[in-house]
Amino acid sequence: MKPVLKMTAIAATVLLAMGCQGESVAETKTPEPVAVEQAVESTAVEQVVEAAEVEVAAEELFATDDAKAAYAIGASLGQYLATNLEQQAELGLSLDSKDVLQGVQDAFAGESKMTPEEMQAALQELDQRVSALVTAKMEEEAKKTIEAGEAFRTAFEAEEGSVKTDTGLLYQVLSQGEGAKPSEMDTVEVHYRGTLIDGTEFDSSYSRNQSTSFPLNQVIPGWTEGLQLMPVGSKFKFVIPPELAYGAQNTPTIPANSTLVFEVELLSIPSQQAEEQTQ
Repeated sequence: MKPVLKMTAIAATVLLAMGCQGESVAETKTPEPVAVEQAVESTAVEQVVEAAEVEVAAEELFATDDAKAAYAIGASLGQYLATNLEQQAELGLSLDSKDVLQGVQDAFAGESKMTPEEMQAALQELDQRVSALVTAKMEEEAKKTIEAGEAFRTAFEAEEGSVKTDTGLLYQVLSQGEGAKPSEMDTVEVHYRGTLIDGTEFDSSYSRNQSTSFPLNQVIPGWTEGLQLMPVGSKFKFVIPPELAYGAQNTPTIPANSTLVFEVELLSIPSQQAEEQTQ
């Protein structure tokens, strides 16, 4: 058996032992109320003992700091490869971890079954397949997002009180203020909550308990247009199609081609206030 498999077996044994300890703690019965304090103290002692045992086991596993560092390199590589293989599997590729480990073993033993040119060609071919699969997946997801957004906007437009502008922006007046309306060049102060059409919140000044201010000509077109319809003191609900939001741009919180929903409260127009004070 190759050294790398021996080390893996040892590591698996340690992890299994740690898992068994965790199961033992999880299966412990809840103590009676009168013995809670005593049980907490006992549990704390047990946890300290278990932690010490694990630390001793780790020290026994590695004879030197170099051995520990070498194992860390291997474990880090293993974690990276495992994550990479999981990502490939999600795309429909079937890359066997046994083949990956065999390649690592053969390379360390100087017995690789492929020439450097063959390896390079195989990796380039894999890269091309991954790119094609990623593109196809993104296109499919974008299509679903567009269709879902269109259906949502159609339903919202049919609701009582909904208004649609010439650009496709949709809105409802939740409460009507009596203040001034901002222009495109104004700075506005707002409270807002933004969600996807399924209700997933991606941003909210309410959650931060702090309003925000910004120049109206430096935000997405749906906001630039929509807030100019709002008198100060108003609260509107906007449904913004992707072409007036972030379009095909894909972010961790907002998928490409998303229709966005905002509840916006216009608190003030600081730029107008400053101009009035200078007059």
